[in-house]
Amino acid sequence: MTKHIKSLILLWLTCFSLTVNGQQANTKSKPNIIVILTDDQGWLDVGFNGATDIPTPNLDALAKDGVIFNNGYVSHPYCSPSRAGLLTGRYQARFGHDCNMPYDGENDASVGTPLSEKMISEALKEQGYATSAIGKWHVGDHPSLQPPNQGFDHWFGFAGGSMNYWGKSNGPLRTIFRNNVEVPEKELSYLTDDFTKEAITFMEENKGSPFFIYLAYNAPHAPDHATKQYLEETKHIEYGGRSVYAAMVNGVDAGVGKINSYLQDNGLKENTILVFLSDNGGRANHASNGPNRGHKGMLFEGGIKVPFFMVWKNRIKADIKYDEVVSSLDLFPTLLSAAGGKTENEKQLDGVDLLPFLEHVNEQPHETLFWRSVGGFEYAVRHHEYKLYKSAYKNKTMLFNLKTDALERYDIATKHPEIVSKLEALYMEWDSKNVAPGWVDPHPENVIKEEKKYKAIRQKSLRPKS
Repeated sequence: MTKHIKSLILLWLTCFSLTVNGQQANTKSKPNIIVILTDDQGWLDVGFNGATDIPTPNLDALAKDGVIFNNGYVSHPYCSPSRAGLLTGRYQARFGHDCNMPYDGENDASVGTPLSEKMISEALKEQGYATSAIGKWHVGDHPSLQPPNQGFDHWFGFAGGSMNYWGKSNGPLRTIFRNNVEVPEKELSYLTDDFTKEAITFMEENKGSPFFIYLAYNAPHAPDHATKQYLEETKHIEYGGRSVYAAMVNGVDAGVGKINSYLQDNGLKENTILVFLSDNGGRANHASNGPNRGHKGMLFEGGIKVPFFMVWKNRIKADIKYDEVVSSLDLFPTLLSAAGGKTENEKQLDGVDLLPFLEHVNEQPHETLFWRSVGGFEYAVRHHEYKLYKSAYKNKTMLFNLKTDALERYDIATKHPEIVSKLEALYMEWDSKNVAPGWVDPHPENVIKEEKKYKAIRQKSLRPKS
């Protein structure tokens, strides 16, 4: 072999080594990403939003490390559609996912977020991330629509809408699986703790490369189950239902504390993005959405405004309270941008990259946000300070000025018909790009039942005629 050929080979090997090492360094510099989603948790069920009865010290400390979104919304007032919007970065009405899946058994592959929709997990895999889905899925019952087929390398959780917290199996939708293999009940303890443990195990196994974890706790969704440890932390709450609910929230807080400790102990905290939010407003019983009006299922603020924060110590300043309107739809483009991806190549996205707005706090990420339930059975539009709500509960279209009436106490629709018309036109234009619901759920019937019960209770309280 001549000296010239040897030199060329050495040069090629050097260039190859530099390229590989550069790619590895670039991959390692990408932030780890953890999205923590709770289930039916109220806006006022965390200390960083003002809760005084539920102890959430770990969540409060983390929120102070980053930015709290005071006007953080989700794209739907209940579980499955909201999750579909978060994972795809799109209004779920774009692909007909307006409703929870039917409850009477496992559905076929036509019911759920279709494989044609790109999820954040798939986008991050393209950026070299190891991906994990842990906890409650609820965006597609059929095995072909579950996490292993939606861009997740690792899957530990259940497919359905709710489950016994002690891990007791009840059909294919309420059984814990790890990568399509059923997990024996004897290996489970309390699901909130099990999900936390699985997240830490995944981090330990993948800490050498960037990872993305979608950690969807089913707490504090019913059924109301808690351990003695967490009940001890909420025994000061004299209302029993609230005390158990609070214990379930405290279990999440303890888990988040363990995750944060792992990140700190392993030198990962500085370059990890951690997002926390609820999938929708708090449930009608035991949760607190105060001071907002309404609850889960409603398009009043209490149904769609959620506890929401983001931490990234390498880039986002600490101890910020951000008042501009943001949406869970923004997570896909924000996280993809943070990972080095090009959001402009994802033309389907309805959310925006929040990072530039967090650095220039005088600019608004959104002028207008939309909500649609069951194909328009109910809908809402927020445009600047005004919010239009076509409410099936109240059987009328209402208008609120959220700048002067954040609690939605005063309907001003009759005083401002021109604003009502403008916002209705905005909704119709937006809705023209959507499709009909692919399936329906009992929400319309439940709305009618709840409103009748509400009116009956109010009527009963009146002084009877003599």
